[in-house]
Amino acid sequence: MPKLRKMLGDVNSAECIALMRLIETQNEKTLAAWAVGYAKDNFLGIYENECPGNVCLRDTILACEEYLKGNGKLCEIKPVIKEAGQLARDLADNPTAQAAARAVSTACASVHTPTSALGFLFYGAAAAAYSQAGLEQGAEVYDKIASKELEKAVDSLKQVCVPDEVHPVKVKWNC
Repeated sequence: MPKLRKMLGDVNSAECIALMRLIETQNEKTLAAWAVGYAKDNFLGIYENECPGNVCLRDTILACEEYLKGNGKLCEIKPVIKEAGQLARDLADNPTAQAAARAVSTACASVHTPTSALGFLFYGAAAAAYSQAGLEQGAEVYDKIASKELEKAVDSLKQVCVPDEVHPVKVKWNC
């Protein structure tokens, strides 16, 4: 994450704190479902724009959605998630596609490691910034877009939060 923080500059920590407070009140399944859904709605399209025709990440999201509905076993989706992670690592020559792929694959990985459910937002914020501003902009442009992305995430998580969850996830996050 330090590399991403450097890439994005010093994004607004108020959004980070608000997200962490919400996360700490939710259980693993709620967080995983939110992360997968949010990545699908916000970051998959950026990746598909950069790499048309590649369906690996869409297939990964579909597998995770089925698992979260109770229609599959974790052992069946782990290889798919691993493949998505490898795809993200292989895209070094395209920073926008790599950031979007990392966002999606990290969100899907949160299905079985829910304490990292938020890591994908920093990749997603980078993908959004690269996609909207191009790769030659200054830090202030990226900071502004990243901050908006985190605000959207707070609003999105608020919509799916379950009040008084029984087994909240405890996460440590330094913004």
